Amino acid sequence: AAAGAGARPGTGPQGLRGWLRSAYRFATDRNDFRRNLLVNLGLFAAGVWVARNLTDIDLMAPQP
Repeated sequence: AAAGAGARPGTGPQGLRGWLRSAYRFATDRNDFRRNLLVNLGLFAAGVWVARNLTDIDLMAPQP
């Protein structure tokens, strides 16, 4: 996989909107197995992190 495989030549990202558009295109490209695997592993890792780090918060504890 070449770096920037989803980018078209001559179309650099234009600020935040371009970055979000390229991130959306990266995440929703149905034809690239390696890319989808990377996105799914990232989402899984984020879910594991949330489950491990936010489950010990006691919402019923009295607040200071």
